[in-house]
Amino acid sequence: MAAPAPLADRLRPRALDEVVGQDHLLGLQGALTRMLDRGSLASLILWGPPGVGKTTIARLLAERAGLHFVQLSAVFSGVADLKRAFEQAAARRAEGQGTLLFVDEVHRFNRAQQDGFLPAVETGTVTLVGATTENPSFALNGALLSRCQVLVLRRLDDDALEKLITRAEADAGRSLLLAAEARIVLRAMADGDGRYLLNMAEQLFSLPADTAPLDPAALSDLLARRAALYDKDREEHYNLISALHKSLRGSDPDAALYWYARMLTGGEDPRYIARRLVRFAVEDIGLADPAALPQALAAWEAYERLGSPEGELAIAQAVLYLGTAPKSNAAYTALGEAQRAARATGSLMPPAHILNAPTKLMKQLGYGAGYAYDHAAEDAFSGQDYFPDGLARQEFYRPRERGFEREVAKRLAYWARLRQERRQ
Repeated sequence: MAAPAPLADRLRPRALDEVVGQDHLLGLQGALTRMLDRGSLASLILWGPPGVGKTTIARLLAERAGLHFVQLSAVFSGVADLKRAFEQAAARRAEGQGTLLFVDEVHRFNRAQQDGFLPAVETGTVTLVGATTENPSFALNGALLSRCQVLVLRRLDDDALEKLITRAEADAGRSLLLAAEARIVLRAMADGDGRYLLNMAEQLFSLPADTAPLDPAALSDLLARRAALYDKDREEHYNLISALHKSLRGSDPDAALYWYARMLTGGEDPRYIARRLVRFAVEDIGLADPAALPQALAAWEAYERLGSPEGELAIAQAVLYLGTAPKSNAAYTALGEAQRAARATGSLMPPAHILNAPTKLMKQLGYGAGYAYDHAAEDAFSGQDYFPDGLARQEFYRPRERGFEREVAKRLAYWARLRQERRQ
């Protein structure tokens, strides 16, 4: 006898309106709904995390659009498989039958293989639906992207996951043996993956019917917690470090700690995070708090001396310090403006009065003539111009009215006033 189908397969939606969690695509005003209503299904790239319905949606789209469904996996298929699929699609087209070619893990095809899709897509031999968990901007070539519409599938939220649990219970004819709190934990353990949720539910249905309802601790002991999605050299890596950086910039230390913890949980090297915190200290705090950079460097050094997990607390301390520090990007913008001015002005010489004159000839040429030694002035400020001849005085650095830069701004204003007085 054939083995029974897995629960996730038995509960696979049989119509598009049974798909959960993707109302932005399949609702009344969803992008896919409008395409089907117009009778103009375009070639698509379905981008989303695992277990959100990419394969199911592709199969149901073919059914609704009256297209023959062909499925390939980029993991197991090569050029010969693609060529065969295109030839068979061309033959069906000659008989009046269209083909929807679904390619799972389409990002696994190399650039040359991706180019192989172009003629078949352009001529309408196939309607291509590619599924990927990777950012199409990085994983797919521009020529293929220009011929496909990218649709983003969302990780399943709590409501969508609860609908799947309810369907599973209806299929089994009984409720899951879970306390209310454990039911919440089960959804959290799925981490937005419907397939994984149903696989866990199937394990729970195998428990004897007289088993006492499981509490969260008993549930965690029974089921292995799903590892958080994180790939240290792919998009999730950059998404989370961006979230950490922007949470710090927004002075939200709690959110920053959360993203820091997410990266650690995903296996990120704490040294990478420490390096980014040093960058943050100079880019987003600067002189608003001159201690920010030493704090970030000290945390990095502490981690190098302590290692994990003790050193991770030092980095957490730096996260809290940077998140609660006053913010200023004045140094960052000042350097950018100075670099643009330097590129625009070429090789202008410094003014002669601030050039050293170590030789007699250089003195005769006027090097150093008229230089005013600032320490000789009563207020240690000569007010001389140090910009090159032919370039008017520039103002690159504009300190903010926050933190220590408020004091810096007062000094600059004072020196500007003295400079003006001494030029009159």
